[in-house]
Amino acid sequence: MRNIDPKSLGKVAVVLGGTSGEREVSLMSGSGVYNALIEEGVDAVKFDPKEESLERLAEMKPDRVFMILHGKGGEDGIFQGVLEYMKLPYTGSGVLSSAISIDKNMTKLVWASAGVPVPRGMILSNRADCALALKNLGSNLVIKPNKEGSSIGLYKLKNADLAAVEDAYSKAAETGMQVLTEEFVEGRELTVGVLDKGEGRGLEAMPIIEIKAPKGDYDFEHKYYSDETVYVCPAEISSEKTKEIQDAVVKAANLVRASGWSRIDVMLREDGSFALLEINTAPGMTPHSLVPLAARTEGISYGELVKLVAAGASLKG
Repeated sequence: MRNIDPKSLGKVAVVLGGTSGEREVSLMSGSGVYNALIEEGVDAVKFDPKEESLERLAEMKPDRVFMILHGKGGEDGIFQGVLEYMKLPYTGSGVLSSAISIDKNMTKLVWASAGVPVPRGMILSNRADCALALKNLGSNLVIKPNKEGSSIGLYKLKNADLAAVEDAYSKAAETGMQVLTEEFVEGRELTVGVLDKGEGRGLEAMPIIEIKAPKGDYDFEHKYYSDETVYVCPAEISSEKTKEIQDAVVKAANLVRASGWSRIDVMLREDGSFALLEINTAPGMTPHSLVPLAARTEGISYGELVKLVAAGASLKG
């Protein structure tokens, strides 16, 4: 891996916080990124679009932006469009990729059209669709906001009846977003980081991580605060299956035109088949986050990872 001179990065504005339901996580991620950049000798500043105006960002005169906003307003292409207009190179995916990737249903349609395995699912537009979901997908379901992350508003149902589906739909719809329901995929919970290490190599899969959460419930608490969740990296999977999953993940990331870095969640069934669930184009960088764990497994420190991502900042328009 190339050695990145901190001075070559110029001034880096770490954009964090924002207004989405994942603001708290973004603040934790962004603080980690900012502190690492400072420790690595990079000239870094923080910018929170909820608290500061875009004029303030312009006044900072950054050479590049480290995008660590999560959720709506950060991973959906909106802020990426602002940065394109301001001609400020930024990390991660561009406007189109971000807009597609935050939409879980649209992402699945793109992947499925190219033969990437995904769970069966449908959008719930109203309570009447709940009965159709039970008929088409069965009684074991996952119901979640279509454009939310960090397991916010997500419900896992086993042997559900119509009342349970309608209740979960109503609660998920409180986010104000479309609601997606999918068949509940039983199996091992995996996640795979995708990273462009530069030098023209393109996107590459990082070591697979298996997530072992208490009772299989990898919710917001177990993602960011609990020490009960166990992460196995690299996952104890055969080399052949590892390559198959990593190849599918890289293909999936390229299909939605992801760039820089991202992370894709995968479920591995007992029979060896697997399904890709969703992509995160601004992966978490908290102490419990998974891309830094995969990087450490490859011998890349947190500081080196942050510099590597920052070095890949660009305009995508």
